[in-house]
Order: sequence, then structure tokens, then C-alpha cells
Amino acid sequence: MKTMLAFIKKEWMEQVRSGQLIILGIIFVLLGIMNPAIAKLTPWLVEIMAETLAQSGVIVGTVTVNALDSWQQFFKNAPLGLIAFIIIQSRIFTKEHQSGTLVLVVTRGMDRTKILVAKATSLVALWSVGYWLSFTITYGYNGYFWDNDIAHNLLFSVVCWWLFGLLMVSLVVLFSTMAKSNTGVIAGVGFSALVLYMISFYPKLSPYTPTLLTAGNALVRGLKKIREYQNSVATTFALIVLCFTLCIPIFNKKQL
Repeated sequence: MKTMLAFIKKEWMEQVRSGQLIILGIIFVLLGIMNPAIAKLTPWLVEIMAETLAQSGVIVGTVTVNALDSWQQFFKNAPLGLIAFIIIQSRIFTKEHQSGTLVLVVTRGMDRTKILVAKATSLVALWSVGYWLSFTITYGYNGYFWDNDIAHNLLFSVVCWWLFGLLMVSLVVLFSTMAKSNTGVIAGVGFSALVLYMISFYPKLSPYTPTLLTAGNALVRGLKKIREYQNSVATTFALIVLCFTLCIPIFNKKQL
């Protein structure tokens, strides 16, 4: 246990030294600020456009915004944060494989499973901290400018999106145990996400697909009920467990 904790500490130190932690922090903070900022600036932008449109005979009425508009931006911008996270962290395994660092660690007695668990734990923690940091900033600004109580099922909707992100993180770990470069990891995760998205077009399968969890706007606006997402949550959780379970035998057999 001590060796695994030491390895996790090493992973975090590398995140700091490489600047990846700072970059991710900046991205998630900016996304958290952008959500209420865009909503707040929308009436001003519409007012500017209204003057131009009025000359063409188009009359634009007064636009009012509330916390729902900001949360709509939150769910629109969440994929940007997730994509940036995957790209930045796609080398967490492959860089050490290419440099031969993992060979040295294993030959010194470090168990492969502990290495895998340490890196996976670091990725889960990084995604969770970044995502919830962005949420907290948005929630704080929304509470200051408007009223968050107007949003239905807010906590459940943001947990759903976090869970979908966790599925993508588990895919990063899975493909990192198979691919030799970060390009392969990104391609594998991207292809998997595309397959899940295509499956969601089938009406009978749509309630079970993880991509349903990204439809947070329908929840906060009260257009959907929590029970409509239960099957999707169960499927996503099962896929996360499956990915992390498959990682262990694959990584144990992989030639370092």
C-alpha cells in the first residue's frame, strides 16, 4: 500500500512539473467562468444585433436570461473540458512505455497492478477535481447573478455528466494498456465515443446508452425525469467496471 501511495504521489508531482496540472486547472476555471459570462452577455449582444437587424426590418424583442441559460452553457462547454482532458492525459501511460521508465519500476519490484491502479486513481482524481471545480465556479456565479433553485434535478444532472466523463477516463486507461502511443489512445477513445453515439440513435437502445447522461439540459429544464436516466446510469457504471477490470490482465501481459 505504501509503494502504491508513493507512486500516486510521484504521478501528481509529474503533473505539476510538466505543467499539465496548471493547464487543466486554467481550462476548467475558464470554462466555469465562461458559462455565466456568456449568459450574462447575451442580452447585450442581442441588443447590438437588434440595431443592425432593425435596419433590415427585423424587430428583436427584449431578451431576459436566468440561471438556466448559464447551466445550458455548462452542459455545452463540458465536452470541451473532457476533450482537453483526454488529449492532455493520453500520454500518462505511453510516455513511460516509450522511455522505458516502466521497465525500471517493475524490475525494482513494483507490482504491475499497483502501477495501473495508481495511474488510474490519478486520472479519476484529476477529472473529478477539474470537473467539480468548474461546476462550483458556475454555481457560485449563478447564485450571485440569479437563482440556482430554478434548475430542476441540478445535482443529478451534473453527476450524470461526471459519470460519463469517468467512462471516458476508464477508456483512456484501457486503451493506454493496449496502444503504444497517445495517438492510439485518443483514436481508441474517440472511436468508442462515436460508437456509443451511433447506438443512441436506435430508439430501443437509446435509454441504455451512456450518451444519454450528457443530456443535462433536459433535466434542469424539467423536460425529463430522473427515472428516465436510471438504465443509462446502470449501463455506464457497468462499462466503467468492465474497462477497469479488463485493464489488469491486459497490462500484466503487455511487453514493457
